[in-house]
Amino acid sequence: MRLLRNFTLTLLLLGVLASCQEPKDYSQAITDGSYFHRAQKRITEVIIHDIFSPPVAARIYSYTSLAAYEVAAATDPTQYASLMGQLNGSEPLNLQVPEGIYPPLASLAAYYQVGTALIFSEEMMNEHRDAVYGELKEKGIPEDVFERSVAFGQEVAAKIIAYSKKDNYHESRSFPKYTVVSDPGTWQPTPPAYMEAIEPHWNKIRTFVLDSAAQFKPLPPPPFSTEPGSEFYALAKEVYDADINSSKDEKDIAMFWDCNPYKMNVKGHVMFAEKKITPGGHWMSIASIASAAAKKDWKGTIEALALTGISLNEAFISCWDEKYRSKLIRPETYINQYIDENWVPLLQTPPFPEHTSGHSVASAASAYTLGQLFGDQFHLVDSSEVDYGLAIREFDSFSGAAKEAAISRFYGGIHYRPAIEYGVTQGTQVGELIWQRISTKPDQVAMKK
Repeated sequence: MRLLRNFTLTLLLLGVLASCQEPKDYSQAITDGSYFHRAQKRITEVIIHDIFSPPVAARIYSYTSLAAYEVAAATDPTQYASLMGQLNGSEPLNLQVPEGIYPPLASLAAYYQVGTALIFSEEMMNEHRDAVYGELKEKGIPEDVFERSVAFGQEVAAKIIAYSKKDNYHESRSFPKYTVVSDPGTWQPTPPAYMEAIEPHWNKIRTFVLDSAAQFKPLPPPPFSTEPGSEFYALAKEVYDADINSSKDEKDIAMFWDCNPYKMNVKGHVMFAEKKITPGGHWMSIASIASAAAKKDWKGTIEALALTGISLNEAFISCWDEKYRSKLIRPETYINQYIDENWVPLLQTPPFPEHTSGHSVASAASAYTLGQLFGDQFHLVDSSEVDYGLAIREFDSFSGAAKEAAISRFYGGIHYRPAIEYGVTQGTQVGELIWQRISTKPDQVAMKK
């Protein structure tokens, strides 16, 4: 009996002591962008795992980061303007922010909710989300605040998911496949897998900012010719000679920016895939790296991710419109047929037409956006490919990184020079238009109206 009484007194004493302890200050649980860097990295890992194409990956990045950004704009409207109502086909969200929420957690919840809705491997996202939520609960966020914050994030996410469902993506899944034609100079499937053409109808996807997919139609490629003295033959021979005489640095550049999610390896009678980051994933990583280097808070970080995602989405729609307009033969096919039947490019040729270079368009558009956010002269320590076995590369500007990404496709033997040069112009035009049409700054939005 005495033991029981002592035990009861001990429990009461512990209860009193616990009630006297002050609750943890959770206001600093999320301050910088580190949790968003981790969420963005997880999205990239899932995109690689699920083998999404570069255009589809850009779509995933754009809506996911847009949802998180809209929470930031709703909870800090004096500093950040909503993009909904500015983007094509969108309407203002007219959100009522509940009292007693923790905004960065709500933003993170929106990110995870949309990201999970747009990929296949939902368990990978849910596992990551649950681990992060566990960490945040340990930092003292009260259960009621946690629940309200997540609920608000999911409310915003539901609106962005509804917006995404009207962009013609789901309808395009049933559009007819690309039909290979035998016209001279047109694209043919390339070794080793001879895969069918990827996303031939991507120009039917609704744009965020562009008036149409064809708004910045680039110059067409030079006229096709197999004559040794022709311009086209010379362009192909230039690719061939550059590959044969390439330096170690040029090879390193090509490999660093390869970003081919469809690479197939053949050993004897065995063929297996090597999963890689997409070019959009590389630039989203750069946006994350730059945000951390600039010591951006969580709102500044998600602003950079959202605007980079939008830039990538527009770039791929614009680029793919031209690819399936010109339907140009790849250097590998041309060189094998007319110059050297045994030649193999350094990089594996991606499964879609040649003109223009997706890397060039996407990199130029992303670099323009990041230059507007951080200033173009920004020392970038790009570790995006470290997880994939490649060394860090450093750049003194975003435009410098974009130029290297563009020329890497020439060094890799998968693009003629005009696809690169015209692609850089095309991507820059896309980036410029985005900054003319939309803004995350309330005062600038008012001026654009």
